[in-house]
Amino acid sequence: MAETQRGTMTGAATGRKKWVFPQRAGADENNASVCSDRDAHRSLAVPFRGHISGGMCPGKKVVLVGVVDPRPDRFYVALTCGRGTGGQPPTDVALELCVRFRDRQVLRRACVGGVWGDVDRAVPFFPFIKDQPFKMELHSEHGRFRVFVDGQKTFDFSHRLTSLDKIDTLWIKGSLTITKLA
Repeated sequence: MAETQRGTMTGAATGRKKWVFPQRAGADENNASVCSDRDAHRSLAVPFRGHISGGMCPGKKVVLVGVVDPRPDRFYVALTCGRGTGGQPPTDVALELCVRFRDRQVLRRACVGGVWGDVDRAVPFFPFIKDQPFKMELHSEHGRFRVFVDGQKTFDFSHRLTSLDKIDTLWIKGSLTITKLA
């Protein structure tokens, strides 16, 4: 199994968290388009950052197929407006999803204009199992994101940003291996 790299988050002076990604010698950032099959040989190494062609307009979805690490702590999936600068995330994060294994939670929140909103916590079940594969689908609909794991609806997250076409970057990091993105 491929060894994964983990990103860490540290507090910034502005109160926003900083996304720190370890760098590998000779490896470039994962700039490939998530929604294009022209890059079939692109690297899916974690941490991953890729472009979403055309944004997350209603009717569009992102599919992530992966395997949870054997000793997981947490992993993150985020849909952002742009790539951010330096180690800083963009000021607009449409959805940040944090899967925490210790307390079996799936946390969700958004950042609008640099201000983080409240965290949504409620899910009907915890769908992730250590060392097991999963398929996560993030559907963009009018008024909300609808998220499915292994075909089961896990949660809805109301849009906090109105310009869905500007949601153009997918971030993935933490205790997982990515096997496929579409």
